[in-house]
Amino acid sequence: MLRTRITLVVVAATLLAILVSVVSSYRGVTGLVADQFDRALVDRADAVAAVLDAGRVPAERPDTAEQLLLPDGTVRPLSPGRSALPVPPGALAVARSGEGRLTAESTVGDRTFGVLVQGRGEGHGALVVSQDYADAERMDREFLGRISWTTAGSAAACAALSWLLIGRILRPMRRLARAAERISATQDLGTALPAAGRDEVGRLTLAFEVMLDALRRSREAQQRLVQNASHELRTPLTSVRGSAELLQRARGRLAPEDEEQILGTLVAESVALDELVRELVELATDRQADEDPVPLDLAAAAEDCADRFRQRTGRVITVVTNVAAGAGPGTGVTGVAEGAAPDRDGAAVVLARPRALHRCIDNLLANAVKFSPGDTPVTVLVETADPDPGRGGARGRARPGVPYVRLVVRDLGPGIGPDERDAVFDRFYRGAGTQSTPGSGLGLAIVHDLVTADRGTVFAGTGPAGGAEVGFTLPRAVPAPRRGQ
Repeated sequence: MLRTRITLVVVAATLLAILVSVVSSYRGVTGLVADQFDRALVDRADAVAAVLDAGRVPAERPDTAEQLLLPDGTVRPLSPGRSALPVPPGALAVARSGEGRLTAESTVGDRTFGVLVQGRGEGHGALVVSQDYADAERMDREFLGRISWTTAGSAAACAALSWLLIGRILRPMRRLARAAERISATQDLGTALPAAGRDEVGRLTLAFEVMLDALRRSREAQQRLVQNASHELRTPLTSVRGSAELLQRARGRLAPEDEEQILGTLVAESVALDELVRELVELATDRQADEDPVPLDLAAAAEDCADRFRQRTGRVITVVTNVAAGAGPGTGVTGVAEGAAPDRDGAAVVLARPRALHRCIDNLLANAVKFSPGDTPVTVLVETADPDPGRGGARGRARPGVPYVRLVVRDLGPGIGPDERDAVFDRFYRGAGTQSTPGSGLGLAIVHDLVTADRGTVFAGTGPAGGAEVGFTLPRAVPAPRRGQ
């Protein structure tokens, strides 16, 4: 349990801090008390020596004992009725010389004494002053006892306070956990999350809210995709079923031309069904997701796709690069270059996934070829002048301040009205004048998803000559500075 673990960590840290303080304080207090006892012994010895020099007997004290140590080793207590205390090793040498000072400890039974031996001059022996350490030991025991009780009380108070405060801090996380458990149990992505604050838990709640919103939108998109797919699949499946039932009932009684027509319908609807299923799978799985964006020459990619469409359809498809914005069919502006010569200065190099980029260009060219007269040209315009990606009808995730390169495919077909500029990128959208044209309505939706995944934008509208103008922008791959620059 997180609350218990954090409380234990706080209590352990508190105990460690108290222990360090206690050890430091104890060592300091012990040294201070020892110094005071040593000074007290010296002061008592000096006072007794002065009294003896004056020919008087020193007054008795209950915590000290004084005695004379003669040069011959005889010990004579100065207080009548008191027994002689053992003298420490080395005391006789001081008594014989009459000079110097010696400090030591002596134990009598269970009592410990501090002993000071101080010479009284040659031939006069030494003065031995002993002080009982009972008071010091009592102070030591009292200090340790008080510290122990204080430490235990502080630890208990710290544990209780930490438990309460950490519980209050973790309360939003418990609410968030309960909400996540409800969502996991009920699959209800509309479950309300607790209010987000301004701390880290609030940021976590906001992140959960963003994640739930993304999941809700993803689920809604999946539901729409399933509904739209079922609707779109119904038409070719109905046609295939009707044609197959007709052939089954006729059983060879149809005229050859009627049978040929029905078989042609079956083949056409099967092709349409295959294309629809393939694009649905493409849209649902994004097979290009395993690719990483790399620098690609957009003009060369456009020329490669255009060349394949020229061979496949026989249409006139021109790739124009390095032109000013607005150039194209019917504008009177001549491109600087036609064809896809490699972009040596890197101006038309973009960051994109290779297969995704070619798929986008293929879909735009397929739309232009499909919805324009067969004897009219199709123009692919690659602008390398870092145009503003946010032109009318643009959709996507453009980043402000990032240079972009734009690709536009223009045809001379019926064009796209202002009210359809956004709708053409929706899944299964079919314009009013294109209902009878074969197709799934997913081509531009795939372009939208692939381009926006590479942080680009898509746009659609009517070109200068009246046809459709559909394209996208992608972030330019800024070349790394050369060594020495």
